[in-house]
Amino acid sequence: MAEASQEEYRQHLATYTAFSKLTLFMILWIVLLLGTMALGLIGGSGLIALILGVGGTVALLIGFAITS
Repeated sequence: MAEASQEEYRQHLATYTAFSKLTLFMILWIVLLLGTMALGLIGGSGLIALILGVGGTVALLIGFAITS
């Protein structure tokens, strides 16, 4: 089995970490989207759902930008 150098290992770890963050962001964003859709359509609170969706998306973007 071929041995990986330290540089290859660091690159692989950086790629894995970035992909994990992207996956977590997408899961959280989809949950936020489904929650606001349910609030707007079923709950009848369209304006609150819109504000929560836009605010939540901005909060997720800022949160993941800060932790990068």
